[in-house]
Amino acid sequence: MMNNDSAFNSWDDNMAKSKKGSRPNMNPITKSDVDEAQAKWAAAIVAIGQAFTNGTNVKEVAEDQIAELYGYADGPVLFKPTKCKVRQFRATPAGALSYFVGNDYAPAGFPEDQGFAIAPFISVRFHNVDIVTGAGRAIAMGNYFFETTEGATVKVEYTFGYRRGAKGIVIDVHHSSLPYDPKPDCECE
Repeated sequence: MMNNDSAFNSWDDNMAKSKKGSRPNMNPITKSDVDEAQAKWAAAIVAIGQAFTNGTNVKEVAEDQIAELYGYADGPVLFKPTKCKVRQFRATPAGALSYFVGNDYAPAGFPEDQGFAIAPFISVRFHNVDIVTGAGRAIAMGNYFFETTEGATVKVEYTFGYRRGAKGIVIDVHHSSLPYDPKPDCECE
């Protein structure tokens, strides 16, 4: 594991300015903190899918999970979901909600959203390549594996950034992508 506090200095300065001069909590985020945050995120994806399958209020479940896991209440969140082509970024809780449960359940101007988390998945497993830690900050990169109800496993690449928020460790960077496929679905120049 690497530690590079200086790599986060500009982020810290920008974060302090974005919240009316307040400084973020600079206590170190540890590998075990990241492991716990990832376990909570994995459980949330499964819970959203279960709510959909069981016919409970999937929108409410997803809203609660997004509020708990993501740092939208504390500052900016950079979220680039896996299955987005037209409007790739989700800078608001409403955008994240649309991605997780679909535009039909949470219309937020993202008609391509089919509801990633309502697939549903029965488990999500993280495999970190490494975690970089710093004062009040951590970044993890690797692959996560989503197990479908049919027993298939979907491999996705990720980068997650974490900071200390008002509710504890929250996600402020989330980038996911499918592994490179040498057969593109579009003609590129």
